[in-house]
Amino acid sequence: MVVLAASICTKGGKVRYVYQPLEDLYILLITNKASNILQDIDTLHLFARVVSDLCRSADEREILKNAFELLGAFDEIVSMGYREQVNLMQVRSVLEMESHEEKIQEIIARNKEAEAKEELKRRAKQLEMQRREQQRRAAAGVGGGGTGSYLGGGATGYSPVPRFEAPELSTSPISRLNNGSSSTPARSPAFKGSGMKLGSKKTKQAELLDALGGDVLATTSIAELSAPAPAAPEPPVIQKVSGRGSLPEVETQSVHIIIKESISLSLLRDGGVQSMEVKGDMNLQVTDPANAHLKINLAPPSTDFGGAGLQFKQHPNVAKFTPGQARVVALKDSSRAFPVGQSLAVLKWRYAGTDESNVPLSINCWPSPSNDGTCEVSIEYELENENVTLYDVVIAIPLPDGSYPTVTAHSGEWSLDPSSHSLAWSIPVVSASDESKTGSLMFNVGGVDVGAFFPVEVSFIGQGSLAGVAVASVDRINGGEAPEFSVDAFVTADEYVVV
Repeated sequence: MVVLAASICTKGGKVRYVYQPLEDLYILLITNKASNILQDIDTLHLFARVVSDLCRSADEREILKNAFELLGAFDEIVSMGYREQVNLMQVRSVLEMESHEEKIQEIIARNKEAEAKEELKRRAKQLEMQRREQQRRAAAGVGGGGTGSYLGGGATGYSPVPRFEAPELSTSPISRLNNGSSSTPARSPAFKGSGMKLGSKKTKQAELLDALGGDVLATTSIAELSAPAPAAPEPPVIQKVSGRGSLPEVETQSVHIIIKESISLSLLRDGGVQSMEVKGDMNLQVTDPANAHLKINLAPPSTDFGGAGLQFKQHPNVAKFTPGQARVVALKDSSRAFPVGQSLAVLKWRYAGTDESNVPLSINCWPSPSNDGTCEVSIEYELENENVTLYDVVIAIPLPDGSYPTVTAHSGEWSLDPSSHSLAWSIPVVSASDESKTGSLMFNVGGVDVGAFFPVEVSFIGQGSLAGVAVASVDRINGGEAPEFSVDAFVTADEYVVV
């Protein structure tokens, strides 16, 4: 007879059993009756997620196979009889013993090595081009001397030079564009025309073509250089937003108000917000002295964002908001006027918190490993804050080393970024008023490590205010006719990641 445990209990008992079915097995926690049952259930669910994450199936053989990993995970969740404040991602990170800083250093080292190889290739190509140029000049000098002696013009005669440069001119479109005015081809500057660029910055492909120089141009006709490039079978190169991007321009009036916000957000891949901060400021610029005595009436505060966590701060010369009344931006001394011809920051606001309801654009990245060594990745977005319209949205998903994706379904456009080995998914406009409010992309790629697809980085520029700060009207202090005003409200993403 085997006895595994024995105890003496009171009639009421002091022990509580909390369990959860897991297919044919059970996950069981034993707590005392003073323990918070809601926290116990949350801990039980975390145990279940850990088991599902570490084991392919919830059967006895698989559990025994991963017994040591499960023991280590359980030890991270409960220590000395008390629940640790950890989530599934933190437990997984501890078990994998991975270092984010180490990964970054490895990526930097690989990028430097790749750049060094490209630089060596470029210099080798330049040396080869210089050697060919010297040989051609030497041949031209010898031939030109003989002809010049016969004609009496010497080696510097004008007529022999085009005669020996003619074969090169017939194959080089750049030389034809220069009309033969120089015997030295200026290939690299001519190739750096804006017609061959994609985006505001030069791509790796363009830099490689610059290095190849004349050999590439020799096989390209003038019509090909001037005509638009034909549609390629591969998706276009996507550049991340810079400056105003595609944000519509605003016609400036004599009273111009700029509402500018920036957001830094870190989302957890399993849901929730790790950190979030929104900073905003309002700048006033008056160009007509007749409109300098004014007040700005703001729209009623939005209840969809921030709540009591949204804090405002006025310029020292600007009156503070009166609680319970309409928000007005005006000088404390009504006899004074706002400065003319310069931009003045009259109002600032800030929000910091982890309320998921304040996230403007939700991102859901879901990698699903398969038994054949590949992974199917589904990623979707949804615009949550209808106060803004986002432009030039780029969602970058890292890819496993040495693997390239097969996109099976997508909205918007996508391309591969070789510098970071990531898939860049681009959506021109995301608006609450049309079908672009939501979108999805799905692809298959080699590798089963779901952590290789994070962090997902997002960039955009938005029109509007996340905090709902808007101008309702602008009035003169003396009660005269209201001046015409313009408002340029936009928001940028300083950091927007899913980790």
